[in-house]
Amino acid sequence: MGRSCVAGAALAVALTTVVLAAPVAGATEQCPTGVCAPGRPAADVPAHRGADTDTTSVGRSLLQGAVNVRDVGGHTTDTGREVRRGLVFRADALNKLTDDDLTTLSRLGVEEVVDFRRPGEVEDGGADRLPDGLTATSRPIGNAGGLEGLRDAIATGDTAKQEEILGDGRAAAYMENTYRTFVTDRASREQFAATLRDIAAGGKEALLYHCAGGKDRTGWMTYLLLRSLSVPESTVEKDYLATNEFRGGSNDQVIEQLRKSGLMKDPELVRPIMEARLDYLHAATAQVEADYGTLDAYLKKGLGLDDATLARLQERLVA
Repeated sequence: MGRSCVAGAALAVALTTVVLAAPVAGATEQCPTGVCAPGRPAADVPAHRGADTDTTSVGRSLLQGAVNVRDVGGHTTDTGREVRRGLVFRADALNKLTDDDLTTLSRLGVEEVVDFRRPGEVEDGGADRLPDGLTATSRPIGNAGGLEGLRDAIATGDTAKQEEILGDGRAAAYMENTYRTFVTDRASREQFAATLRDIAAGGKEALLYHCAGGKDRTGWMTYLLLRSLSVPESTVEKDYLATNEFRGGSNDQVIEQLRKSGLMKDPELVRPIMEARLDYLHAATAQVEADYGTLDAYLKKGLGLDDATLARLQERLVA
């Protein structure tokens, strides 16, 4: 196989496992959302852990080897209370963490990591690199359906096939359907529910959950958590869209690499899959309304969370 073919195949793997890491169907110097201000840590969380997470207030990822790592805390609820920092973190894939990152995770008190990636994604992208003694809990969400053939279409430079799969709004439509399946797919609901239960049952230790890009599965997980804590919808939407600032630089690099490689005539075709867009999030919330009527009903009936678990989330995470 020629060198260009090998490089093309490698790029396709990187694209489909990191950029196209949606399941079923770059940091900036300023906070892009206006909602990144640090909040108060839990009373029993060591003060230095809260201080460590202040880096999100200027829009920087908390880790060097992953671009979209953030503290979920710091937001104000609709009653004026604050989500505690230092207890829950969200991230993209952790397979390229540096030695300094491992030290940071230990200092942040992360004692549980939940990985939403599918086995194939882990095989292609690599297992999480974590501190000694810490092993990720695998809770795979979704399958590779919906974009069959895209990997080969990119690796072989088949521009007609790329257009057929992604063009004329099909990429965005795929993403909207992906988000609907977060609500309709029982296995996905079980994974989100198990993670919320783990968060509710925790003590002073921190939990980090992640997928490949830290935007879709992780984005919906964060939406559910923050809305269950009564953080306003508009605030949660801004937090969701902040992924585009954290991932913007790396996304642009992938687009440019595809352009230079000649593998895609129009690399912008993949951008809808690389970005967080409110249309995607709204597809999921509309599905919640259609199937359950309210978010509370979805949490209780769809995810099977009881009142005690929801109350424990509030007690543990809201100051």
